[in-house]
Amino acid sequence: SPLADAVAPLSPRSPRVPILLGSGGAAMPTKTATTEILDPQARAFYVHTLETLNASGLPYLVGGAYAFARYTGIERHTKDLDLFVRPEDAERALRVLAQAGYQTDMTFPHWLGKAFHGEDFIDVIFSAGNNVARVDDRWFEFASADEVLGVPVRLIPPEEMLWSKGYIMERERFDGADIAHVLRACADRLDWERLLVRFESHWQVLLAHLVLFDFIYPNERHRVPAWVTARLTERLAAGREPGPKLCQGTLLSRQQYLTDIVCWQYDDARLVQGHMAPEDIAHWTAAIEAPR
Repeated sequence: SPLADAVAPLSPRSPRVPILLGSGGAAMPTKTATTEILDPQARAFYVHTLETLNASGLPYLVGGAYAFARYTGIERHTKDLDLFVRPEDAERALRVLAQAGYQTDMTFPHWLGKAFHGEDFIDVIFSAGNNVARVDDRWFEFASADEVLGVPVRLIPPEEMLWSKGYIMERERFDGADIAHVLRACADRLDWERLLVRFESHWQVLLAHLVLFDFIYPNERHRVPAWVTARLTERLAAGREPGPKLCQGTLLSRQQYLTDIVCWQYDDARLVQGHMAPEDIAHWTAAIEAPR
């Protein structure tokens, strides 16, 4: 099979070699450009997956570490490859990968599927764990053409990367440093109006990251347009009338605010704001104890 032809010659696993990413992104920092490595078998798996999806005609975008490297110059190897598709294309993407010889699984039906080959896997992402940052047409409209592992692809836009990463504030994972690094590299060329629309009623999350950016890089604060910060801080200063007993912390962490919901009877924003169904929340919460 094509999969066997692509991967079998590399078994058992060959010596590890440097990651070779394509051209077109930010210059890699001297200290990190050649330090990260990717196993040849994983590389063959990723390349075969990208080529398979390209041949299928199914629209997808590359995110994760590969897009992050393009936008920030920080290159790192993670244990998976993040591919983004529209929600209506998720099942089809998994079928295409299953037909290519991979084991597939719709791990979390509200946002994530996976394709496996041995120890390696690919994430097929169509939303976020909180189901806020759903993939829509605008992800594709503003995607940039590039090359990953020698294969022509399109990358998720930096605005949507900021949007999806902005809510990740788990005990075991906080993407604040990623946000700061993307802002440092891209803030002066972002579509800020689009980004403000993305965060919509969750504008405080964006403001929180901008305040942290101001703290982390005092000499880079000029990169964020003054009108953006002014608009958000004015909104904060205006205040709001007391609302319902609502906890929006569950949009930031699936675990750390369960006490608020279960013991203190706060309303769960994931339900109240219509982001997730009860069964999705139950499945997502159960995975805390039994991660996939």
